Amino acid sequence: MSQSPVSSASVRPPWRAVAIPSEHGGWGLTLEPVLLGLLVAPSVAGAFLGLGALVAFLARTPLKLALIDSRRGRELQRTSMARRVLAVEVAVLAVCALGALLSGEAELWLPLLGAVPLVAVELWFDVRSRSRRLVPELAGAVGVSAVAAMIVLAAGETTTLAGALWLILAARALTAIPFVRDQVMQLHGRPSTPFAVLGGDIGAVLLASTAATLHSGVIAGAATVGAIVIYQWITGRKPAASAVVLGVRQTVIGLTLVLITGLGVLAP
Repeated sequence: MSQSPVSSASVRPPWRAVAIPSEHGGWGLTLEPVLLGLLVAPSVAGAFLGLGALVAFLARTPLKLALIDSRRGRELQRTSMARRVLAVEVAVLAVCALGALLSGEAELWLPLLGAVPLVAVELWFDVRSRSRRLVPELAGAVGVSAVAAMIVLAAGETTTLAGALWLILAARALTAIPFVRDQVMQLHGRPSTPFAVLGGDIGAVLLASTAATLHSGVIAGAATVGAIVIYQWITGRKPAASAVVLGVRQTVIGLTLVLITGLGVLAP
């Protein structure tokens, strides 16, 4: 007897649903600040921070599930599994934090003052099963962008460079997330959200411009943000691409921004 499509393909294994994030775009938004920070200012502490950022991204899934089940007063098989996975990931996070603390400059923790409230906003929505909304997605993406700032501070770079890199990546998130959401809505036949896209584009340009005034080394990165806004505006006038094509495009855009920004900072 052949298996139905649902039983063989659509149902995620329990361990995968608990341990692997379902947000595909989150991988890129987490890796980009890690890559940019290590490109500009590689260090042992930065490597610990980069690994910690990836583990924290993974830990969000079991943490969210455990908190949702606790809030609803239920104890499922996935609940205990999520707690076990989370315990392991928290232990790894602690090792990464200790390694960064012992090998990096003390100022590396300063960006957390701005990042923690943003991550807390995302978690608040997560617990209420509203993580797919625009506000938590933006808050989480801008918050994790602080990793780039932490990595360069860990290597002894200036706070102005750290802030400029954070703003460049925050600008990337502000323009990308509303645009991608709008494209996905069109694919599913839902109403477009032009004002959200426009607001994200304006915010991105403002943040990128501020970054360029903070540190001249990121001018190329700021110009690239502007080019991304224009490119998305042009492609947004056409029929929405498939989810796969959209994801590949955003990956290429993110890596291109990281490379141009990093090389701009390193250029004499």
